[in-house]
Amino acid sequence: MTLDEFEALRLADYEGLYQEQAAERMSVSRPTFGRILEAARRKTAEALVFGKSLRIEGGPVDFGKRRCCRFHNQHGI
Repeated sequence: MTLDEFEALRLADYEGLYQEQAAERMSVSRPTFGRILEAARRKTAEALVFGKSLRIEGGPVDFGKRRCCRFHNQHGI
């Protein structure tokens, strides 16, 4: 799964944003967002149905002040 696919899934399914709002956040058109989201959902479903691992890749990510997880947030690592 690409980082864009992961972000689309996070915005739409975790944060519950409408596609128009999520597309704006990702600076893409609504139709492009829909295609990205569809690819993410297909890959996620395939991993769940067939017991496959799900790899998220695509390059370095800037979390800003946030860290990757609660442990690193608390310890400043």
